Amino acid sequence: MVRRVAVVGAGISGLAATKCCLEEGLEPTCFEQSEDIGGLWRYTEKPEEGRASIYRTVFTNSCKEMMCYPDFPFPDDYPNYIHNTRLHKYIRDYAQHFDLLRHIRFKTLVTKIRKRPDFSATGQWEVVTQKDGKEEAAVFDAVMVCSGHHVYPNLPLAHFPGIEKFKGCYLHSREYKGPEKFRGKKVLVVGLGNSGCDIAVELSTVASQVYLSSRRGSWVMSRVWNFGYPWDMLLITRFWTWLDNFIPKAVSDWLYVRNMNQQYKHEDFGLMPVDGTSRREPVLNDDILSRITCGVVLIKPSVKEFRETSVLFQDGTVQDDLDAVIFATGYSHSFPFMEDKSIIKSREHEISLYKCIVPPQLEKPTMAVIGMVQSFGSAIPTADVQCRWAVKVFQGLCKLPSVSEMLEEIEERKSYRIKWFGTSNTLQMDYITYMNELTSDIGAKPNVLKLLLTDPLLALKVFFGPCSPYQFRLTGPGKWSGARRAIFTQWDRTLKPTRTREAPPASSTVPSLLVVGILFLPLLLLLTVLYW
Repeated sequence: MVRRVAVVGAGISGLAATKCCLEEGLEPTCFEQSEDIGGLWRYTEKPEEGRASIYRTVFTNSCKEMMCYPDFPFPDDYPNYIHNTRLHKYIRDYAQHFDLLRHIRFKTLVTKIRKRPDFSATGQWEVVTQKDGKEEAAVFDAVMVCSGHHVYPNLPLAHFPGIEKFKGCYLHSREYKGPEKFRGKKVLVVGLGNSGCDIAVELSTVASQVYLSSRRGSWVMSRVWNFGYPWDMLLITRFWTWLDNFIPKAVSDWLYVRNMNQQYKHEDFGLMPVDGTSRREPVLNDDILSRITCGVVLIKPSVKEFRETSVLFQDGTVQDDLDAVIFATGYSHSFPFMEDKSIIKSREHEISLYKCIVPPQLEKPTMAVIGMVQSFGSAIPTADVQCRWAVKVFQGLCKLPSVSEMLEEIEERKSYRIKWFGTSNTLQMDYITYMNELTSDIGAKPNVLKLLLTDPLLALKVFFGPCSPYQFRLTGPGKWSGARRAIFTQWDRTLKPTRTREAPPASSTVPSLLVVGILFLPLLLLLTVLYW
């Protein structure tokens, strides 16, 4: 019987894991190697070994109503997209509200996790930790790995011939903190992802010229979508997910490309992705287009070769007098504390996990890896649902299929992912489909048809409105009594921080529409007569 659970890391996933264990009467011990919680979202002036690192100006790409813990909304006056310092405060408030801090051992590094000799019978793990130079081992009934995937930089220098000859400086985006040291310089940013775009935009305010190199291109979206609303509150809905899966893929692909090109044609800015119909996570950036239009950021193809002071691109163009290169080339998956490296298998940069959580070939399913997914949706509610599912598996209340069936499911998920999202180094998937899958297993998925009979207004908001995290705490284990109210008030919290000045309402368009109708009525009658 599972009672004691080790949680590795006190970031957003580790806190969710700790809370979910407490909800189910388990005894979690969370090990955090640094002195504070927050993981990726705890900014430090210098990168710390074994920890994720962000630059000073990082904001969230998901809005507050779509990225909160499902039973802990952001304060009403928080902006819709949040600076890392405010998000870190919210994370601390969450931990204090649910009394999680007393379960965390700070400045404690997990150095080794290994199966106990009687693992096949007990499913127990030995967790070895180090603090102040002293080593300690303890036995746990289950382990939740919440160490994140933005820790170990992927710097594939072998793919960039001549980099060893380059006389300028080069670094991974993990080391980037701010633009000042690049003032007046010519800088190349390699990688058209969220970090690459953010860094290129920020550098363009001080550098003499910024070049942004992309191998495959990418869809680029603004955080502010139609009518000035947050993009994710309009696009991440059960209705759009249902429609996307219901209509033929060719039609779905056409609609997707049309939607992405709605504000501007990506090919006109050199951004058009090679696999244009892929649902791969788009880049969220509000300023890159204006930077390209002003000429301070130039989009370039992939790098063919570096030289002492210049770079040759694949299209044959050369940029001379280059001063610095920033590689925004992502991160590698690594679990250095695992004694048996075969337990969490990484194949071609992909982690083989059942439901993207459980290593499939364990004799006892007492290990969960949280947060190794990427989708349109936010990491916080995804981690919350993953943790709730994992705890039910530990307790034996959510039964797993046979090893062969789990391996088959992993391959099917991979095929589905390639079909919709193309090749990727992450476990990418459709957010709502995945969340429905996990919550169905634990009895927490909202039943829209049932709601139509019992609470029709809520049913409409759940199906057609934003698929906000509160939906996954409406029912079943972990039900939150405030979920319904949070859904009904989510737009109020969205609009409050932007309505900081009382402005008059827009004038009605009804009179002008009447004038147009009156003018066109004779023409319509004439056409009707001629037709008949």
